[in-house]
Amino acid sequence: MSRVYLDHNATAPLRPEARDAMIAAMEVVGNPSSVHGEGRAAKALVERARAQVAELVGCSPGEVVFTSGATEAACLAIPAFATVSSAGIEHDAVLSWVQSEGADLTHLLDVNAEGVLTGTAQGESFEDKIWDDVVAMQAANSETGVLQDTMPHAQALWALKRDVRVLVDAVQALGKVPFSFARSGADFVMASAHKLGGPKGVGALIVKHGLDVTAQIRGGGQEMGRRSGTENVIGIAGFGAAAAAAKRDVDAGRWDAVEKLRKILENALAGEAKETIFVGKGANRLPNTSCFATPGWKGETQVMQMDLAGFAISAGSACSSGKVRASTVLRAMGYDDETASSAIRVSLGLETTEQDVLRFAEAWLAQERRYRARAA
Repeated sequence: MSRVYLDHNATAPLRPEARDAMIAAMEVVGNPSSVHGEGRAAKALVERARAQVAELVGCSPGEVVFTSGATEAACLAIPAFATVSSAGIEHDAVLSWVQSEGADLTHLLDVNAEGVLTGTAQGESFEDKIWDDVVAMQAANSETGVLQDTMPHAQALWALKRDVRVLVDAVQALGKVPFSFARSGADFVMASAHKLGGPKGVGALIVKHGLDVTAQIRGGGQEMGRRSGTENVIGIAGFGAAAAAAKRDVDAGRWDAVEKLRKILENALAGEAKETIFVGKGANRLPNTSCFATPGWKGETQVMQMDLAGFAISAGSACSSGKVRASTVLRAMGYDDETASSAIRVSLGLETTEQDVLRFAEAWLAQERRYRARAA
């Protein structure tokens, strides 16, 4: 039987709209910085995509800075030598900045057992703890799918009247749930094209009007002087087209059907796998994401077994090494190492069918029965 792709949070399949926009952009020869007709045509593609991304995020086009991805967006938002605080549930693109500042700042913000920010830092109020330059928060967690209401925490930081900037990682939320830059409380927002059906290797940092960033890539002053280098016109055109299509899908409520499939999946597994823990089940989650752990059954083993059975899933966030490791997200939520290393993530897409979900449940439960028999 054909393979079933259930790893959309790692990367989503390229949308037809994005593919068409990229093919059309390949025929445009001009450099966006050139003033002649060919250059203006290339510039028009970039600016159209900027407007499309802005509409998805809920910001103005002038606040969109195109980058090579969300990791570069984080680097652009966080100044050199800045101190950064976040919770331990953040993606490595942000968490690595926290860890680089020393153990006393690592995992500063508290989360509860569902992975939701509590509004405290190391058990104390923000007033006593937050003295950093940047505070990073997620709109949605890539591993558990748990959603955060970042605005109340941003308001608590504003009340301190300190020069603290709020960086919101909206990579997983954009294109799956409604998102508003203004209602997020963010000064900066990270976005990535390939998480919503655009091409890999392009993303954006949203910079609140009136603020600025220090360019990490210097040169000709492209992207309003914030990110030099000739723009990736083809990738940016694909990003814009994917953003426009993703917004239409969110507005049309297409992800509601995906949420129903996620519930079908979890109910099918929970009915037999009594020892399996569904992470973040009591919190608001992305409609497509299910993270579950069977303590003692390594997540890496499950990923390989399901791969052989024809299903693409993951154990945590995709990392460049290709290695599977115990989830730092689950550890931050209070799970022990055995459970954290036993978690897998199934992330559905708009093209996922009920048959796909039930086939996966059948295959996974067969392996779960074998695991329990060996462990007995």
